[in-house]
Amino acid sequence: MDGSQPGGPQWIRGVTSRQAHADLPPGTVEEEHGRDGFSGPASHLYRLHPPTGWSDVDGPVQPHALDPSSLTLDEAPAPLLVNSDVRISTWRPGAGGRGADSDGFWRFGDGDALCFVHRGSGVLGTEYGPLRYRAGDYLLIPRTTTHRFDCDELTELLVVEALEGRIALPDRGMLGRHALFDPAILEVPEPAPHDEAGEFEVRLLRNGAMTTITYPFHPFDVVGWKGDLAPWRFNVDDFRPVVSPRYHLPPSVHTTVIGAGFVVATFAPRPLETDPDALRLPFFHRNVDYDEVIFYHRGEFMSRAGITEGMLTFHPSGIHHGPQPKAVERSRERGPGGFADEVAINIDARRPLRLTAEGERSSVEGYVRSWQ
Repeated sequence: MDGSQPGGPQWIRGVTSRQAHADLPPGTVEEEHGRDGFSGPASHLYRLHPPTGWSDVDGPVQPHALDPSSLTLDEAPAPLLVNSDVRISTWRPGAGGRGADSDGFWRFGDGDALCFVHRGSGVLGTEYGPLRYRAGDYLLIPRTTTHRFDCDELTELLVVEALEGRIALPDRGMLGRHALFDPAILEVPEPAPHDEAGEFEVRLLRNGAMTTITYPFHPFDVVGWKGDLAPWRFNVDDFRPVVSPRYHLPPSVHTTVIGAGFVVATFAPRPLETDPDALRLPFFHRNVDYDEVIFYHRGEFMSRAGITEGMLTFHPSGIHHGPQPKAVERSRERGPGGFADEVAINIDARRPLRLTAEGERSSVEGYVRSWQ
């Protein structure tokens, strides 16, 4: 068929379904080969075999599973993946031995930082005022904001830095600005000034190096603030995902914040598709324009085997990924409907990401063969 559909002509050749992600021809699997992160030109290929059914992968473009728990972390964030736009790290504030409530003051000098609290609770102190945090919180720390984590218990963070850029809320288009979460939910701090003399060190992380700035007064001496730039807190339990009973929506509909060259999406608990002909698992695709990272926070990770809470997966552009065979079998056994009880954080990067030395050390042997 030749037509004048938006985005260019639409062609149909051979045996296909009438609707993407539904009513697949018997004996086939569907792959989406598309551009611009599920929003650009795309075709759906109906294959006789899963495109992840390789017998071997030899070369630098490989999927990785990362287990940061295997790393011995010092007091600073430990980068795992990085490019010129974004740096993805894991951080345990207080791990350097100074104590959970006396780990000094910090500034992220390379860009805004989004900290996701995987474990722990406490107070994020900032010069704007304090924000109490708990597991499942997003904490946005604007570039060069002086802050400190006062931890009630061991705190583990996923840190996403917008290098030389900022992090903002996305335009939600036809969904409207109150979809997914109302911006009024974002909690900003009230001033809590400290008028103390002493010796206070602020560690500035900038361009891979640390600079220490010493003040004779407490850095949190702000008595008031106004404007549209501030730290904020938001919990994933307040995220309201868009769902469809008849169509498996792409990950991009869960976009939570954006940066220059990357997006962060939240996979939150949600009902699964009830239409018996609709896919209920992520469809096969090959990340044509983005490298994809997923951090697994809690729940049953429905499309992965061998992945536990606190791990990450990294799927670079060009190599397929999709549900593993056991996940497909489990979905068939359960049938239509049900509930996806998972929380995971998805980071898609437009430029190629590279593993750091810490990322290489945390890479799980054999992940590339986990689809066999």
